[in-house]
Amino acid sequence: MTFKPLHDRVVVRRVDSETKTTGGIIIPDTAAEKPQQGEVIAVGPGARDETGKLVPLDVKAGDKVLFGKWSGTEVKIDGQDLLIMKESDILGVIEK
Repeated sequence: MTFKPLHDRVVVRRVDSETKTTGGIIIPDTAAEKPQQGEVIAVGPGARDETGKLVPLDVKAGDKVLFGKWSGTEVKIDGQDLLIMKESDILGVIEK
């Protein structure tokens, strides 16, 4: 199955969180926070402005992004845990 988001929506897969601290302490799953970084899987065509003109999104599939702690709606598609959020919920693109 493929999923294509509408308008200015973005589908993001969270990256795996670290299970150890820098000091070597192992963090159990119950105490670990959900990561706020992810990889963009799919993007919608864009939003429309007041005149009806399509404004394309700034992110694209494959981008590594940082998003807010409570951003997006969690969904499960083809057994994968994904987030669907508006582009405005994305704080920035992580570049290497």
